[in-house]
Amino acid sequence: MTMEQKVERKQFDDVMVPCYNPMQVIPVKGKGARIWDQDDREYIDLAGGIAVSCLGHCHPAMVDALKGQADKLWHLSNVMTNEPAIRLAKKLTEVSFAEKVFFANSGAEANEAALKLARRWAADVHGDEKSEIIAFKQGFHGRTFFTVTVGGQAAYSDGFGPKPGDVTHLEYNDLETLAEHMSERTCAIMMEPLQGEGGIISPTSEFVKGVRELCDKHNALLIFDEVQTGNGRTGEFYAYQGLGVTPDILSTAKSLGGGFPVGAMLTTTELAKHLKVGTHGSTYGGNPLACAVAEAVVDEISKPDVLAGVKEREQWFRDGLATINAKHNVFSEIRGKGLLLGAVLNEEWQGRARDVLVAAGEEGLLVLVAGMNIVRFTPSLVITKQEVEEGLARLDRAIAKLVAAA
Repeated sequence: MTMEQKVERKQFDDVMVPCYNPMQVIPVKGKGARIWDQDDREYIDLAGGIAVSCLGHCHPAMVDALKGQADKLWHLSNVMTNEPAIRLAKKLTEVSFAEKVFFANSGAEANEAALKLARRWAADVHGDEKSEIIAFKQGFHGRTFFTVTVGGQAAYSDGFGPKPGDVTHLEYNDLETLAEHMSERTCAIMMEPLQGEGGIISPTSEFVKGVRELCDKHNALLIFDEVQTGNGRTGEFYAYQGLGVTPDILSTAKSLGGGFPVGAMLTTTELAKHLKVGTHGSTYGGNPLACAVAEAVVDEISKPDVLAGVKEREQWFRDGLATINAKHNVFSEIRGKGLLLGAVLNEEWQGRARDVLVAAGEEGLLVLVAGMNIVRFTPSLVITKQEVEEGLARLDRAIAKLVAAA
C-alpha cells in the first residue's frame, strides 16, 4: 500500500478553482469538538463546518450507521424503492408538520425543489400569473442560479447574466412594507426563521406570525429555509416549532447528515401531489449511505435531553462571552438562539470579525464570521462543558492579543 502524499496549502492554488480562500490549517482527524492538523496540533471546533457537524466529529452513532450501510448498498436509482430513504422520510414526518419528503444532496437543492414546487402549485391551482416569490434582503438560500437569485445578497448573484424573474426582496422584520407589497400575484414567501449568513437576525414574533397571516390572506405558500436552523440547532428540532408558526414547505440540510451530504424538502400531501412523476428528480437524492447516516443523526438529535442540552449550552456561551466582554469590551450584543449565535462587534471593532477569526485560529480555536462585524458560533450540539470553556479561554487569549496590538 502506497503512503499517502502529504498535501500542502499551496497545492490548493495549483489545482482548485479559486472561489475559496482556505486557512493555512490542514485538518486530518477529528473527535467530538476537537480536530487535529497535519502537525498534530489540536483545535477546539466552535464552527462545526458551518453548522453541519451537529454531533461533532466521528460520532459513534454516525460511524456505525455508515459502516453498516457500506456493506449493504451504496446507491440505488429512484427507479427503485430505497429502504434507508423510506425510513429517514418516515422519521422526518414524525418530528415535523410534514407528510411528504423529497431528498436532495444539499441545502441549495432542497431550496430549488421548494421553489419549483411553489411555482408548480401556483401555476396548477391559480394560473401562470401567480408567480411572484418574495424573499428578504441579506437572506441566503444557496448557490444554484435560482436560489442565489432568491437569496437577498446581490454580490452573490450579480455577474452571471440574466437572472430568473419575478423575485422581490424586502426588509426582514418589516411587516408593514410586506403587507403593502403583497398581492394575489404572490406565489410564495421564502425566509429563514433566523437569518444566518445575513447576521444572525431573529424574527420578531409579530413579524413571523404576520408573514403566516399574509400568506393565508393572499393564498401564498410560506417556505421556511431551515438549512442552518434545523435539526436541533435552535433547541427545537426545527426552529418553526419555537415560533408558533408552521410553514407549508421546509428545507433542511447541513446538520441533517452530521457531515454526510444530504438535503430534504418537507411538505404536505396536498402540495406534494403537484410534483407528479417526471416533474423533478435527483440522481443521488435519497442515497442509501446518506440516508442511513441521517437516520442515526435524527435519532440522536430528537432525544429530549439533546434538545434540552442545546438550550443549556447556549447559556454556557452567553455567560462565557459576557465574561470575555467584561474584560475586553469588544461586543455590543450576543444574537441568535440555541447554538446559532453571533457576537456583534461594537463601534470600536467595526470590520474586524475576520481579525478575530484569524487570531482565534492562532490560539487553536475555529470560529466563523457572519459579515464583517459578527463572530459566529455553530458548534456541535453535544459539545462538552469542558470543550466550551477551553474554546472560550482560547478566544479570550486571541482577543487579548488583538487588544494589546491595537
